Amino acid sequence: MDTTLRDGEQTSGVSFAASEKLTLAKLLLEELKVDRIEVASARVSEGEFDSVRQITRWADEHGYLDRVEVLTFVDNGSSIDWMLKAGAKVQNLLTKGSLNHLTHQLKRTPEQHFADVGKVIELAKKEGIETNVYLEDWSNGMRNSPDYVFQFLDFLATQPIKRLLLPDTLGILTPSEAFEFISRITGRYPDKHIDFHGHNDYDLSVANVMEALKAGCHGLHLTVNGMGERAGNAPLASVVAVINDFMPEVAIGVKESALYKVSKLVSTFTGFGIPANKPIVGENVFTQTAGIHADGDNKKNLYFNDLLPERFGRKRKYALGKTSGKANIQKNLQELGLTLNDEELKKVTERIIELGDKKEKVTREDLPYIISDVLDSNNFQQKVFVRSYVLTHAKGLKPSTTVSVEIDGVSHEENAQGDGQFDAFMNALRKVYKSRKLELPQLVDYAVRIPPGSNSDALCETIITWQNNGRDLVTRGLDSDQTVSAIKATEKMLNII
Repeated sequence: MDTTLRDGEQTSGVSFAASEKLTLAKLLLEELKVDRIEVASARVSEGEFDSVRQITRWADEHGYLDRVEVLTFVDNGSSIDWMLKAGAKVQNLLTKGSLNHLTHQLKRTPEQHFADVGKVIELAKKEGIETNVYLEDWSNGMRNSPDYVFQFLDFLATQPIKRLLLPDTLGILTPSEAFEFISRITGRYPDKHIDFHGHNDYDLSVANVMEALKAGCHGLHLTVNGMGERAGNAPLASVVAVINDFMPEVAIGVKESALYKVSKLVSTFTGFGIPANKPIVGENVFTQTAGIHADGDNKKNLYFNDLLPERFGRKRKYALGKTSGKANIQKNLQELGLTLNDEELKKVTERIIELGDKKEKVTREDLPYIISDVLDSNNFQQKVFVRSYVLTHAKGLKPSTTVSVEIDGVSHEENAQGDGQFDAFMNALRKVYKSRKLELPQLVDYAVRIPPGSNSDALCETIITWQNNGRDLVTRGLDSDQTVSAIKATEKMLNII
């Protein structure tokens, strides 16, 4: 059962719009093919009511109504009335699974609570609503008040309910406890359908799910991206992969290839970012960074495991940076359909390592610009060096630049203002060349490109066309800073002339 739309919505700052809930309900049931979805809590708000009404209308038309569930409360039938108006047919009734919660929150005796629960179940049956029962704080109940838990379960075993829902509400279980507690319950109630609802406070939710399955539980409650209160719930994608790879005796129908798409959509709707290293759905989890890994992949997929990205509708990537090496670069060149000879590859590798020291990641889309920049640099012998510069820009003041340039071993320093930082740089440079009785070419075109889809830290290529003695000259500069890339293009021009 996916509970992203109910328990996942308890993530701090997350609230789905009605249209988003309907879209996700359709995707979860029809494309991802989860068995059931828990879509809301009863009596929360008018918006929640509208959301559930839209989902139940659609579900009824498509034969999914018995797979749409709503969290309800022991409230003398108010939740049942809400469900009837919303068109829902399955309630997950929230009850107390620990004596601590019962005593201090409800201030009721076990007998009083059981009687209250029994009345709600009876009313639901009368109204044609199917009942599952949550035992809130069940894990602490098993630790601290097991006699109460089994007293309650003995009572529930006599009731017309479909499933017992056992939540690790505060995420406190260890894997060994998950196995022990659920084994005791499946052994004592062999005919009952048992669901495990894991939280992730100690980062043990996936391990606890595995142990719950080994102990014989019949259903799992999961959320997309592990969304949920505090540290979240057991994550759907990780659990699906673990079951498919390590527990073949457990049959599930979830479609792996849809996991990433649904994950990204949920992230977009909620603004709840996916950590880059989150298993299965994180941005970096199918990216090889070390060159030795790419080399091993070339030689027999030595660094592959069973989590092949294609299973999840994804592709393996090879990152470019200071640790990538030639193997990573060759993998990316193959993807782009580019070929370099050994000498060119060596120079491109050196440049990527240099860039990697300044910029955490160089993308595949940066690669053509880097190649162009490196090969362009082979066209001259460097005799002019822009050794250092200070670029200033302040509101209400003209930009200014101080530049130090070395020409044939002699250093020159000048300062100038301009209409922008690069204009100020060029004005300072003209002063340097005027002192040597030299003229600079005329700048006739200036173009800036960044790779499509890049971020603000992307490599930036500046292409400048100069007119020198009646002929056009084009130079390129590459840097993550636009003005610096223009200065690098200018330095190339100075060497060529």
